[in-house]
Amino acid sequence: MTDLRSFTPREIVSELDRYIVGQRDAKRAVAIALRNRWRRQQVPEELREEIAPKNIIMIGPTGVGKTEIARRLARLAQAPFIKVEASKFTEVGYVGRDVESILRDLTDLAVQMLTEEEKQAVMAKADELAEERVLDCLLPPLPAPGFAPPLADPAAGAGERKAPLQADPGETREKLRRMLRQGHLDDREIDVELAENGAGHTLSVFTPQGVEEMGVQFKDLLGGLLPKRTRKRRVKVPAAMAAIAAEEAARLVDMDRVRELAIQRVEQAGIVFVDEIDKVAAGAATGRSGPDVSREGVQRDLLPIVEGSTVQTKHGPVRTDHILFIAAGAFHVAKPSDLIPELQGRFPIRVELSSLNQDDFVRILTEPANSLVRQYKALLATEGVSIEFADDGVRTIAEIAASVNERTENIGARRLHTVIEKLLDDVSFEAPDRGGTSLSIDEHFVRSQLGDLVEDEDLSRYIL
Repeated sequence: MTDLRSFTPREIVSELDRYIVGQRDAKRAVAIALRNRWRRQQVPEELREEIAPKNIIMIGPTGVGKTEIARRLARLAQAPFIKVEASKFTEVGYVGRDVESILRDLTDLAVQMLTEEEKQAVMAKADELAEERVLDCLLPPLPAPGFAPPLADPAAGAGERKAPLQADPGETREKLRRMLRQGHLDDREIDVELAENGAGHTLSVFTPQGVEEMGVQFKDLLGGLLPKRTRKRRVKVPAAMAAIAAEEAARLVDMDRVRELAIQRVEQAGIVFVDEIDKVAAGAATGRSGPDVSREGVQRDLLPIVEGSTVQTKHGPVRTDHILFIAAGAFHVAKPSDLIPELQGRFPIRVELSSLNQDDFVRILTEPANSLVRQYKALLATEGVSIEFADDGVRTIAEIAASVNERTENIGARRLHTVIEKLLDDVSFEAPDRGGTSLSIDEHFVRSQLGDLVEDEDLSRYIL
């Protein structure tokens, strides 16, 4: 059974609040969905298989936090997560990706995730092995037991051996070990034999749409038949330790166990975020032909994945019965009711995300742990330029972003990126020549940089 981190819904919402402003209903919905996974693991096994996840549809304009909520949720749960766009898939027979590739990609991500976790678990042993290999490079291995050094002179007596020219190799090795651990050998360069990572052999396999997995397996089969190549490199001791430890950790990992755990984690904790679900609903609703003819087909291809089926991957079969699906779309033209009834029934929870206003933008700029204000201060600090965002400056930036969103296309919080990037364009360009200076981003500075641009609606439409 996969261990899920047992956060309470209140703790999950609190954690999401650190990165996403507002959207309380959506946060509550995903928090309950995540907690229900933990609850399901606690019920008797015969009932556990019967409890299906309550998939979610998020309805809201672009840039209000739909994708970020799902991504942060997956990171919080340490769950395999993949984001796909429904418009990139088409039913079999049309150009596009096979919907089953969603599960293949998700399983690949889970295998990578578990591999890294297993490497961390064996890193202590890998470090020991790396230390021995580095010592072997610094000092040849000790002679085998019972080995007798050569006589000093053939004419000498049998008991007259040549006096050693150096200290006992065992003592020397231990002395080197202490020096290595204390960092006294960090400047020394040594020759180490390291495996090449995918270098030397390039293999491309092209297969028709719908049989991608066959091409992957064929490529893996041929790749396994080719000999692994090694290359001697001259590097400093710390770099050699790190490279050898990584190589030894990879050897210590049991990949069969990793694949088994990865599949289990995908089945019990995987999260699939299907964006632009409204783009495949419009054709079904309007009855148009031409480019929209395959939209209902995409829904019907998605249906068995969401309902619960078994998908073959190169790591083994993966069941989708308990994977959490979160769909999202703006639904400007289409409505959730325009999806085929079978698919609607598989997304019982619907939450609407509100558009962002000026007050939300102020909070987005200052409150989250990864706010744009903190990001730009840190970026320019690397050049020795200190910038401070005054409160009136932040409010003016938020006002301009909200105003441009109202007059042009509403792209939500993404408008803040374009506004601040334009605002700090000169500062960013000249930063290498302005080291040691400081700058206050107040209302006067913001309006002097962006005032004329914002007033010219035609210009702001293209630049902001």
